Amino acid sequence: MTERITLPELLPATAVVRVSRASYDPSRFAEVDAASKKTSRYIIPAIRRLPGLLHFYAGVSPKGSIVQVSVWDTEEHAAQFDTLKEMVVDGRRDMEAVGVTFTPIFNYPIDWTWTV
Repeated sequence: MTERITLPELLPATAVVRVSRASYDPSRFAEVDAASKKTSRYIIPAIRRLPGLLHFYAGVSPKGSIVQVSVWDTEEHAAQFDTLKEMVVDGRRDMEAVGVTFTPIFNYPIDWTWTV
């Protein structure tokens, strides 16, 4: 068995986690999963152009839930998503077309981290 080494992740003191959640009827999982993959084709290039993004994760659960979690160096940089056309217009349109309902998005200052 390989030993795991824990390394601290060095984040700016101003770093924030942005969490976007949505829900949908689980019977539409295949449609929603396909739509999520479709949106990634235009959202990924758009977010790569934004300054301050440290990490981005997206997941679709077959139980009817979607999450996008991103880590940003500042609240100001995280707020770029509020007006990113590919996210708030195109992505929202494509996901709502398959029955996805979004909940309010929140940014959280990072209090502590632990990395395996």
